[in-house]
Amino acid sequence: MPRGKIELSNYVESLSILDVEGNADEALDPMLEAQELRRLLRAMLTARRYDERMLRLQRQGRIGTYGPALGQEAASLGPAYALGKNDWMIPSFREPAGMLYRGWPMEKLILWWGGNEYGSSVPEGVRDTPICVPVSSQCQYAAGVAWGCKLRKDQAVTLCFVGDGGTSEGDFHEAMNCAGSFELPLVMVIQNNQWAISLPRKRQTASPTLAQKALAYGFDGLQVDGNDILGMIVAATEGVERARRGGGATLIEAITYRLGVHTTADDPKKYRSDSEVEEWKVRDPLSRFYKYLKRRQIMDDKARDLLEEEVAEEISAAVSKAEAFEPDVGEPFRHCFKTMPDHLERQQAEFQAYLDSISAPKKNRTDGRSQLSGRTH
Repeated sequence: MPRGKIELSNYVESLSILDVEGNADEALDPMLEAQELRRLLRAMLTARRYDERMLRLQRQGRIGTYGPALGQEAASLGPAYALGKNDWMIPSFREPAGMLYRGWPMEKLILWWGGNEYGSSVPEGVRDTPICVPVSSQCQYAAGVAWGCKLRKDQAVTLCFVGDGGTSEGDFHEAMNCAGSFELPLVMVIQNNQWAISLPRKRQTASPTLAQKALAYGFDGLQVDGNDILGMIVAATEGVERARRGGGATLIEAITYRLGVHTTADDPKKYRSDSEVEEWKVRDPLSRFYKYLKRRQIMDDKARDLLEEEVAEEISAAVSKAEAFEPDVGEPFRHCFKTMPDHLERQQAEFQAYLDSISAPKKNRTDGRSQLSGRTH
């Protein structure tokens, strides 16, 4: 047998529509309606200002450790925009733009980062899963959700997010293998923000791209400028449509950058240079998109100022709601089962009796200070 080259049926492409000055490739521009473009700008701006507020809240001790998504707004919003209402979104923890767009109340996300499990309860009518921090673990149940959708033939597509560091985890590869083998309606988006905490992308894998990982599992890969909201929308829309018509999975590598810290427990100055960060600030997804809208005469500075005021009020109201939230301590008993089993009913009754006992006024209670004050010395 002669030695020869094996031709692969799948391929890897690259895509970029907006340059750093907001100029669009006219042949690739999806030309969305002005109303939709304003809606996208508002969503990106809301995510950016929310992110900034969360960082301040953490520094003030009002929430716990926080993982910012500064600079990655387009990478999560674009794919979320491409989904239908009945589709599923499986986030990691740098997708506030996508989650807010999908209908998560902002106060829920604030409560989650404040350590309140109410933040993990999915809003009614939203087909999402909660924030997931354990690296790549969400990939496994994303594949499971996609498989379930295929078995039920409900035409729903599953969108999953993972970081560049997550592609080194076995969970990611097992999910990819499952997606390829069973031709699952799954769109996997890698948020390649160049750093897995302190490990740079070049140390993560020898592959020139992360998008080409798709080829090993039998489906197409696409590397997209993740700071280009139009590019992310076009790429994700193609993947969603392919999955919906039974064409199987797609892998999208979103090239973006983590402008802030990995989490508030991190000091990035120890492992990356300020000059690198400055280079990526030029590619800021929010400023690029705003320049594009100005060129199309869809937005101007006055309209943006008004939008900033609206967003600031929305965030302040969400913070107030979150900080005024009083948890229902009995909620965990009702959370896991449609019909509560007998043993949980008994435990709930016992717990409620305990709560009643500690909240009831004590009869004939003697104040210790009064006792002492009545003594003679």
